[in-house]
Amino acid sequence: MIREGYDAFDDPYCYKGTATLRNRLGLRDQAQLEQFELEMATLRATEPLPDGRLDPAHYRRIHRHLFQDVYAWAGKYRHVRTSKGGNPFCFPEHIEVEMERLFQALHHGRCLAPLSAEAFLAGAAEFLGELNAIHPFREGNGRAQLSLMHLIGLEAGHPFDFGRIRPETFMPAMIASYDRNLEPLISELAGLLA
Repeated sequence: MIREGYDAFDDPYCYKGTATLRNRLGLRDQAQLEQFELEMATLRATEPLPDGRLDPAHYRRIHRHLFQDVYAWAGKYRHVRTSKGGNPFCFPEHIEVEMERLFQALHHGRCLAPLSAEAFLAGAAEFLGELNAIHPFREGNGRAQLSLMHLIGLEAGHPFDFGRIRPETFMPAMIASYDRNLEPLISELAGLLA
């Protein structure tokens, strides 16, 4: 069985001969793992997120917080190449450098400086699109991204209400951002401003 949406390859994160990720409960049934992951990440998301400086280390702590009950590698950068829909994500040997570059840009005015809502949304969409293209974790990138964007919105004075997210339009916007088409993502994020 192949995890939906990810391109297949011999993955050391998975149980041999399967596409089911190794997990703390030893679940080998993909549907059971997905249910367990959803329940645990949803539960952890109701707890306060880790404090930090909105930097790569903070982002790793957020991912660890959300997925600590499911994966032993939660909060650690992946060490395999992966792609989705034929689009390769950042090669693992470049993740650390690209994360540092991206978060430096965040702190140098991309969307944390005092900005109008329009300028904030443009910067936030660019940041989120690049973060998604890096895809630093083997699984759980989307949920960690939204948790981080929640904190960024609060810090910037433009909070998001991700309870209103519509996956049927948000996911295509994220896919479009991979090709640097940010307008759909800007529109989606604008609809989520609290």
